[in-house]
Amino acid sequence: MNAITTWIKGDHTQNQIVLIISVAVGVCTGVTAFVLKWIIQAIQQLLTSSFSMDETNELYLLYPAVGILLCMLFVKYIVRGDISHGVTKILYAMSRGRSRIKSHNRWSSIIASAITIGFGGSVGAEAPIVLTGAAWGSDFGKRFHMPPNIMMLLVGCGAAGAVSGVFKAPIAGVMFVTEVLMLELNMSSLLPLLVTSITSVCVSYGFYGTAPQFNFVLSKAFTIDVIPGCLFLGVFCGLMSLYFTRAMNWFEEIFGKIKKPLYKFLLGASILGILIYFFPAMYGEGYGVIDQLINHASAEEITQHSLFYGGQTNLLIYLSLVLVFKVFATTATNGGGGCGGIFAPSLFVGCIAGFVFASLWDLLFGLSLGKATFLSAENCGLYGMAGLMSGVMHAPLTGIFLIAELTGGYDLFVPLMIVSVVSYLIINLFEQHSIYAMRLARKGELLTHDKDKAILTVLNLESLIERDYRTVTPDMELSQLTHTISKSHRNIFPVVDHSGRFLGVVSLDTVRNYMFRTELYHQYKVSSFMKEPPATLSINDTLQIVTKKFDETGAWNLPILDNDFRYVGFISRSGLFNSYRKTLIKFSPE
Repeated sequence: MNAITTWIKGDHTQNQIVLIISVAVGVCTGVTAFVLKWIIQAIQQLLTSSFSMDETNELYLLYPAVGILLCMLFVKYIVRGDISHGVTKILYAMSRGRSRIKSHNRWSSIIASAITIGFGGSVGAEAPIVLTGAAWGSDFGKRFHMPPNIMMLLVGCGAAGAVSGVFKAPIAGVMFVTEVLMLELNMSSLLPLLVTSITSVCVSYGFYGTAPQFNFVLSKAFTIDVIPGCLFLGVFCGLMSLYFTRAMNWFEEIFGKIKKPLYKFLLGASILGILIYFFPAMYGEGYGVIDQLINHASAEEITQHSLFYGGQTNLLIYLSLVLVFKVFATTATNGGGGCGGIFAPSLFVGCIAGFVFASLWDLLFGLSLGKATFLSAENCGLYGMAGLMSGVMHAPLTGIFLIAELTGGYDLFVPLMIVSVVSYLIINLFEQHSIYAMRLARKGELLTHDKDKAILTVLNLESLIERDYRTVTPDMELSQLTHTISKSHRNIFPVVDHSGRFLGVVSLDTVRNYMFRTELYHQYKVSSFMKEPPATLSINDTLQIVTKKFDETGAWNLPILDNDFRYVGFISRSGLFNSYRKTLIKFSPE
């Protein structure tokens, strides 16, 4: 491997090396996506193939708990690290400017999520496989000692390859990296992303064939008379996205308050087992239910293994309850110790939302206003998938292209666009960031498409602190202050008490007229010259806050204090500007 690396580095330009790596990442992500899907399907087939169609099964209460427990043991004793919130981890790695993903994520996320989902965990495999793809990109970047901007691009290539491979959707893979990971798209980044996505899809074609993931047959073509229904469905999807996001955050906070992993496991496994027992559609990723809903399956097929087994009325009640409780099953899986993402749950909830909405729309309006106003429940299942993904992930383009590529439903592009855009606009009224990004946004650690904000996010406040200022105390006499000034190359002196708490500053300009008059040395103390600075900064402030305070005060230097108001150091406007300029050059495309 080292010989190959040396040969590639010696005989190729950086751009050529990036394209070679892009192909390698595409192959790796395509293969790992296949392996993950195969393991999940094998476990599920082994556990549930003997279940009776028209009866409930008590093993639904047990299987998810076993899966979560095995995942917890695997993570604790083998991985020995946190592998949850895969997409958020990628965003954090990119926002810190290093784009380095731990190497174990190339395999650990696959095993943990396969165990969780195979045993019934109500989560998706896409976020773990995206983290796996990003780890492949990061590892290749580290092997070839790539600069930060290329490292970020390779991590994005890995994520794009993962989405492309697992869904056989190359355009959606590129859109995902642009919208969700917020990687800046330009000609220098577009080609490697496309190369990785196409390579990964070709690998998937080799394993699964070229047919779309869902065998969707268009039964009702789009006509202009269903546009009002699509608009209202977009609003409904936007509100459902808001419910999904806030319910998940609320339930995650409950798990976050529980300190002992055993108690988290007991709570998560209990809730998940009960929900799956009553609503078997929540078992695993739920793609089987999606396939049934968009392909005219009977009510009996969709409600199999449940207490709601029966006709159309039971089906609507069943799906409506699943729509409400799915988010709790997903959160219980991850909160209890399982591993998985929200990609599949958002598609699952979206499909059910579209199906239920269309069914109710037809009941309420179709019969009274004429057959032309009827909505196709199967078509609306696709629209809902795009709408929920657009709302939850704040990624309308990803939603549109993913559903079109998943199903081959390109004839429905216009309604997909209508529902996705309306859903995105609705949730933006309430939530500025996606469910992946809001955790980092609250901490000011989110990389964005805004160039200024992105660079300020990458910069580290700690590295900008200047600590070579000599401190003085308020009771020091002018003679001691003069001696301190003579030893310093600075013209500002922070004043602190004996516990280190910041009191003010003394500037050289204030003291200059007194320091050469020795007869005043014992008449004046530091407190006589001390002033308050224009503003102070906290060690926890983001650089956006720092720059705002510099703009408001016009100061060239501002003191930084810790949480107990003890002096830490100064940050200078010139130092911040120089670091900004260097980072801009470092991350700019060639």
